Amino acid sequence: MANGTNSLLKLVGLVLLVLGVGLAYWGFQLSDSIQSELTEVVTGAETDKVMQFYIGGAISVVAGLFLTLKR
Repeated sequence: MANGTNSLLKLVGLVLLVLGVGLAYWGFQLSDSIQSELTEVVTGAETDKVMQFYIGGAISVVAGLFLTLKR
């Protein structure tokens, strides 16, 4: 039973890795939008939506790596 649980955790880890990379890429695409660029020019910072995608992607990638590489 432990082997099946380990396989399931690795699968979940891979899904989290893919999801995290996708979120980070989506955030990168959003940062090139006109609205985001105007906000960055005015405030000097990325929009909250872009930052949420970056942070969510980073957390997902770290959790995915942990679950995938866990023995």
